[in-house]
Amino acid sequence: MKSFDAIVIGGGQAGPFLAARMVEKGMKVALIERKFLGGTCVNAGCMPTKTLVASARAAHVARSGAVYGVNIPGEIAIDMKVVRARAETVTMNARNGLIGWFAGMDGMTVIYGHARFEDPKTVSVNGETLTAPRIFLNVGARPVIPDLPGVNDIDYLTSTSIIHLDTLPRHLAVIGGSYIGLEFAQMYRRFGAEVSVIEHGPKLASREDEDISDAIADVLRSEGIDIHTGVSDIGFAKSSDGITVATDSARIDASHVLIATGRKPNTDDLGLDAAGVITDTHGYITVDDRLATNVDGIWALGDCNGHGAFTHTSYNDFEIAAANLLDGDDRKVSSRILAYALYIDPPLGRVGMTEKQARASGRKIMISTRPMSRVGRANERGETKGFMKVIADAETKKILGAAILGIEGDEVIHGIIDAMNAETTYPALQWSVPIHPTVSELIPTLLGDLKPV
Repeated sequence: MKSFDAIVIGGGQAGPFLAARMVEKGMKVALIERKFLGGTCVNAGCMPTKTLVASARAAHVARSGAVYGVNIPGEIAIDMKVVRARAETVTMNARNGLIGWFAGMDGMTVIYGHARFEDPKTVSVNGETLTAPRIFLNVGARPVIPDLPGVNDIDYLTSTSIIHLDTLPRHLAVIGGSYIGLEFAQMYRRFGAEVSVIEHGPKLASREDEDISDAIADVLRSEGIDIHTGVSDIGFAKSSDGITVATDSARIDASHVLIATGRKPNTDDLGLDAAGVITDTHGYITVDDRLATNVDGIWALGDCNGHGAFTHTSYNDFEIAAANLLDGDDRKVSSRILAYALYIDPPLGRVGMTEKQARASGRKIMISTRPMSRVGRANERGETKGFMKVIADAETKKILGAAILGIEGDEVIHGIIDAMNAETTYPALQWSVPIHPTVSELIPTLLGDLKPV
């Protein structure tokens, strides 16, 4: 049996950085990764997909050149092999960077294999047994495949496998109208495929307010994406030239099907029962406000604990654990203000409460909206789709939440994120003097238009 000061299971966006901090403190650490260092973000999520989004935007801008007085003769052709290779290069550079970083650390042992608990302080991997007083789980999540008629009879794609496509689908059917599915839908439409989005719920991006969801749908429809919402029945069958997707309202002749109906945690084969670690009904590891499980000496970080499922929230889990365990601090998950983005074009930046949540909270609230068509930078760039929205507490004057669907919305939202984290009141932010011409310069104007509801 090999002994360590700590064992980290999973090489995503929390565990490796925590392992590195512990090594800096002179600890002996084992980092166990089943497949690739970097987790979903580096290998099948943010980095490859946003690289693909950039290629798709380049194609869209090239096709739109004439609007700006830039005439490109001939058809804009897409070389999917180059597109795929570019995304793969970005992934490999990041993954190899992590490999090199850890190789140079004394006290760090990286083990590739499938770890399972033998007891609360012991895990087995590759026929070896390891023990440590502290064990951290950072095992991530994977796409979930719903039990739909015929789904096992077709060669479907997931968000993991689609990034390896080096040919262009004739018609891509996207099952699921949430964040992952919508990004791939617009991306492949811009590459030149016909695209249909099929969503069980009544609207796209169901977490958002109805006006945001409607605006997202308008953006996608304007680019020729076929959207079906409120679909109650769906089935699949192989056809002579692809896959038939049959719903209660339509029949789609697809060449490829992407299943994007959610993710589930990679916790079902870790031997958690042997350690006594509790999970909820969906398989997420139950943790307290400081990320500790019910078993002393075991923590769960990142997607597998159900508190965020984003790269930035996973990294923040590392920050919380490191601050509490290594720096004598007392940081909590409940102090985190959730923010995220939807990377369609234009992107959606979101932070805090939606209008629906704010109304349900019983607070006296104020709301302001402003169309992107009123933003100078948006008009100069010819990208005026979308709008800004902010919700504030009428009594405390604090900002409760905001949504910016529009050009650079994923960056502009950070002005609101910073203000909320600093607990700045909206009147103070309203009197800032922003740079012109930018998208962010409209934030004070947006705040100045807050009206009670």
